[in-house]
Amino acid sequence: MAAGGHRPVVARRNTRALWTEAVRSGSVGRTPSAKPRARPPTASRGFQGIILGIDPSLRGTGLAVVDTRGAEPRLLASLTLRMHASVPTHVCLARIHEAALRLAAEHKAQAFALEATVYVQNLRTVHILGASRGAALAAAGALGLPVAEYAPSRIKQAVTGNGKASKEQVEGMIRKVLGLDQRLPLDESDAAAAALCHGWSAR
Repeated sequence: MAAGGHRPVVARRNTRALWTEAVRSGSVGRTPSAKPRARPPTASRGFQGIILGIDPSLRGTGLAVVDTRGAEPRLLASLTLRMHASVPTHVCLARIHEAALRLAAEHKAQAFALEATVYVQNLRTVHILGASRGAALAAAGALGLPVAEYAPSRIKQAVTGNGKASKEQVEGMIRKVLGLDQRLPLDESDAAAAALCHGWSAR
């Protein structure tokens, strides 16, 4: 791990080749009752730039900076903000905001990408998720950067070809596409998936 807790990354194989190989082998988005449906990104869609993907959570926010400007996307940095239950809510929110600001500034991010709010029955959970997302979104506002939000199923579909893929399946494909030698923590791979979804499917 590089200084400051950021994970250095070396891209190894062409992204389109990885997608083609995965689709042919049936390993993308595989489920017992469904055939793989993944497709490589097309040149006519997507956002070419540096994207800060965020998977917001009060005590385990994942952040990942992905560069989609080249032929192969690269992971520039990623981290997970782990905060103990004893840390007050307002302090957690401040740290989420500060981390998003810092990573975006350090890597000159050009856009933020997050999961859109999903239906949650528990009112307390709704408040916590909303506050965590607000802390991250405020960082984008402070920097004057655009924000893209995608439904969780759309992010999974974009990355694995299966809108109901597990977190482990998402992490596995993220690792292949970005040419990583090591597994990413699931919160970080979810954040990277949000960034890649924007990089590949933005209009």
